[in-house]
Amino acid sequence: ILEDKSIDLVIVNTPIDTHFEYAKKVLLAGKHAIVEKSFTSNLAEAIELAALAKEKGLKLSVFQNRRWDSELKTVKKILDSKLLGEIVEAEFHFDRYNPVLSPKVHKETVNSGSGIMKDLGPHIIDQALYLFGLPNAVFADIRFTRDQTVIDDYLDILLFYSNLRIRLKAGFFVREPNPSYVIHGKKGSFLKSRGDVQEDELKIGKKPNLTTWGTEKEGHEGLLHTEIDGKIIKEKVPTLQGNYYDFFEGVHQAIANDKTEPVTAQDGVNVMRIIEAAFLSNEQKKTIDL
Repeated sequence: ILEDKSIDLVIVNTPIDTHFEYAKKVLLAGKHAIVEKSFTSNLAEAIELAALAKEKGLKLSVFQNRRWDSELKTVKKILDSKLLGEIVEAEFHFDRYNPVLSPKVHKETVNSGSGIMKDLGPHIIDQALYLFGLPNAVFADIRFTRDQTVIDDYLDILLFYSNLRIRLKAGFFVREPNPSYVIHGKKGSFLKSRGDVQEDELKIGKKPNLTTWGTEKEGHEGLLHTEIDGKIIKEKVPTLQGNYYDFFEGVHQAIANDKTEPVTAQDGVNVMRIIEAAFLSNEQKKTIDL
């Protein structure tokens, strides 16, 4: 692949602890790259890859497909509309009920890429940074909750901004799901469950199309409770259509027309910065300034 001159783009979708090695080889071969999350095993590797791509004049993007989930697109629309006023608090969840260990050995053995922090963590960390930018400080509680587990499988991260706090949670013992997004502003609140269908439909072999693909099932609409023009409203909000195609179209535009990647290498660096701060916070039991 690396010697094939007809190939311009290589996707690195391997165990996390191999991302740096393979992505570096791809860039050194003069090819653009998409790297699955977690971008790398640590911050230093992420910084090195970002610098190498810049030096070589290549496009390097991290596959953070959850930005194009139906619920996240809807949350962003609500925030962009300013319907909630100044945001003071937000909580994002990526919860599951899955008490048994994964059959994927690399996910359940101690290595530099295993654990919930680098599996589910990058999704909600990236979403928080995408919507609100980098925080000033990080506090985290990381736990081992399943029987026989040797890797972290619970995370609770608090991001500190000047006038905003964001809490990110993920774990494997949530049988009754919480709302995936809870956002409170000075005028109102928005709550949204996780209802994106794209991953589930891909798993059962459905082929994407551009008309109905990513359409959420009824019953997962978000709840908006706010004040508009002096009137209190409480209503369900239709969910926007999710579309992972938008990520790949963005990569195409980046390569073909020298546009900015849909998720940049710097975005990947920023997520790794939060992850490293979270591990340090958990170890030292204190808030870590960025």
